[in-house]
Amino acid sequence: MSRIGCTQLSFLVERETFAWWGGPDPQAAAAELGLAATPEPVRIARPDAGRIVSDPLTAALSPAGPTLTALDAHEDRSGWGDSVRAWRALAPEILRGADPAPVLPVAGHAGLGGDGTTIWSAASAVRAAARAARHDDHEHAVRSRLRPYQRSGARWLDERLDTAGGAVLADEMGLGKTVQAIAVLADRPGPHLVVCPSSVVATWRRELDRFAPGVAVVEHRRGATAPPDGVVVATYGMLARDDALTAAEWDVAVLDEAQHVRNPATATARRARALRARGRIALTGTPVENRLDDLWSLLAVTTPEVLGSRARFRRRFATAADPGAAADRLHALVGPHLLRRRKAEVAAELPPRIEVTHELDPTSEQHRRYTTALDGAFRGGLGTGIDRRGRVLALLTRLKQLCVHPSLVTVGDDARAVAGRSAVFDRLTELVTEIVDNGEAALVFTQYRTAGELLAGHLAGLLGTEIPFLHGGLTRPARERLVEQFSGSGPGSGDGPPVLVLSLRAAGTGLTLTRATHVLHLDRWWNPAVEAQASDRAHRIGQTRAVTVHTFTTRGTVEELIAELHRGKRDLAGAALGETESGSVGALARLGDDELRAALEGAR
Repeated sequence: MSRIGCTQLSFLVERETFAWWGGPDPQAAAAELGLAATPEPVRIARPDAGRIVSDPLTAALSPAGPTLTALDAHEDRSGWGDSVRAWRALAPEILRGADPAPVLPVAGHAGLGGDGTTIWSAASAVRAAARAARHDDHEHAVRSRLRPYQRSGARWLDERLDTAGGAVLADEMGLGKTVQAIAVLADRPGPHLVVCPSSVVATWRRELDRFAPGVAVVEHRRGATAPPDGVVVATYGMLARDDALTAAEWDVAVLDEAQHVRNPATATARRARALRARGRIALTGTPVENRLDDLWSLLAVTTPEVLGSRARFRRRFATAADPGAAADRLHALVGPHLLRRRKAEVAAELPPRIEVTHELDPTSEQHRRYTTALDGAFRGGLGTGIDRRGRVLALLTRLKQLCVHPSLVTVGDDARAVAGRSAVFDRLTELVTEIVDNGEAALVFTQYRTAGELLAGHLAGLLGTEIPFLHGGLTRPARERLVEQFSGSGPGSGDGPPVLVLSLRAAGTGLTLTRATHVLHLDRWWNPAVEAQASDRAHRIGQTRAVTVHTFTTRGTVEELIAELHRGKRDLAGAALGETESGSVGALARLGDDELRAALEGAR
């Protein structure tokens, strides 16, 4: 990395602060103006040997108001780059409340956004610096309570709504997409519609009351008419069934956990596209979960003209002859309409997430029954076509359940003898006991209701206290009570139970459970994004301690295959959006019997 000869000054929009960089000693340059600047690593797009690089460099960060005041009070100095002189020229106008023309060299606004690629425009940088210097978030009181990157996200949504009619906010899970959307809704007349999973209706109601108490909130009931203003909160199930939601005129429609419309052929996705709204916002932590069609479906709701028809999209990108070139084109098209930022870039204060994989040998019972299941399935072959896919899916389910606990696949097994039969069950039990003994709290996720019930009962007996299980069979009020009790915020909850067992699909998104410092996945999901979403119930804004995420792999089983898929190669989706896709059941069904059996026997 070549050394920049002159001291430069960039405004970091998402952190609402100035960064002094380049020159022999940026911190000393700031100190010469009487500024107390803090050294921190930042990413600045800058030239290096004829190319643009953005490797982290140590810059000196100084607040907006004092920096502009200091620049206004001092003469030009040798060693200052063009960007420092440009901000010095703008300082007097900004400080007296004017709206100066944003004449800035690139270095003055070259700090990368939290997505690692966005360079905010000169106009955006000047406006953001002016707001930060004046502490003037008079747009709405909501915004003054947000973190800097959240304010910039809300402003980005405003701009996208005004110019393109919609946008996808795809910040990494736990960065506060809900409050950014609330900041937008609170500034607009309404009526607004929020569509979300039933598990997070209470979250929206609570966050609206917390951040925008003056905004009326109504939970939608079938056949109800929309109020003239305020926010209507409805579930995806209601959207799929109730014509009143698609008949009403909305100002802004927000789809939370928008991966619920990733299948464009479903009634829910069709209804979402049919909503009559002046602006549309999709919130999701996983813009591409399984295939590129997920991305098309999101933008078909928010900005349908960007990617065109589904058939044309598939020709250009999903089945392109040159995936690399197609990924570049897709990124260029989608970039202005999708904002994705990561915790490491915009929430450096968040404590670390530690990933721990426990590799275990199966018990003798598991090994015997796993081998028997394979022998039985392959003895007569798995057939062809759609029948083969169904048989493969049934086999995979049986094998995964055997890895969790043999009792899950045995009719009439009341599982009175729980311990000693499953390596994963026993190891998880040991870890949870240790976690509780250390005075910490844990979340345990499983995709199987029977496994959750078995584990909750087993842990309750060992720990001498009731261990709740949050699953899709509970009513929404019951689920809300369990969350409050675990978090220690519900009536009579005290400190709450030390462990909460949760269904991966019913509680893997939308909830904030930062009391937990450990997340344990009893079984593995094919898609790593689903597991990551669940882990981020604890590792999100509000967490003050490191979070340890435990996954378990039983050697010589399908779980080794899933772990391998989680570490798999990037494909077109990864190149376009920085996401990693796992394999699919369909891909396994296309293997021959010998190849499939070898894959399901792992490294044995």
